[in-house]
Amino acid sequence: MSLESELAALHSPLLRFAKLQLRNDSLAEDVVSETFLAMLEKPDRFEGRSSLRTYATGILKFKIIDVLRQRGRELPIEPLEEQSIDDALDALFQKDGHWQDAPAAWQQPEKALEQTQFLETLQVCIDRLPAKLGRVFMMREWLEQEVEVICGELGITANHCGVMLYRARMQLRECLDRNWFSGATH
Repeated sequence: MSLESELAALHSPLLRFAKLQLRNDSLAEDVVSETFLAMLEKPDRFEGRSSLRTYATGILKFKIIDVLRQRGRELPIEPLEEQSIDDALDALFQKDGHWQDAPAAWQQPEKALEQTQFLETLQVCIDRLPAKLGRVFMMREWLEQEVEVICGELGITANHCGVMLYRARMQLRECLDRNWFSGATH
């Protein structure tokens, strides 16, 4: 089976995932297309260490993150029917050039920094998991794959998968207790 036909088979699940994350059908379609384009432009980057679906989903997640970051920096401007785009832009600012209502993300930079630091700490904790536990956890919680899919891909039983997820969660909890909630890193 060619790479193009394998990607065509992945279109629906990737699009469903993108729609869940972005809540916008056209943006979801765009990021899936960009994902496929990236894979087709450099097919040699896929080394076969994971399934093609897992690899494609990883690329898709970075494309989604880029869209979300861009959305966070942009303020959608929709003029009223009787307004021009210039009038709509002018309505966002006071006469002295300050915002009428400052964007929410700019009002609490400490919280954004704290969230970023927490996510970095969480990533360190995930990286410390044993390889198989980390893979099962990421497949279930990050890639949102069903237990049956995980079991099929890794050749384990549903019971074993449940035990592995429990162990991963407990190890993450312990790591976060030690490295985040105890105040050690923030």
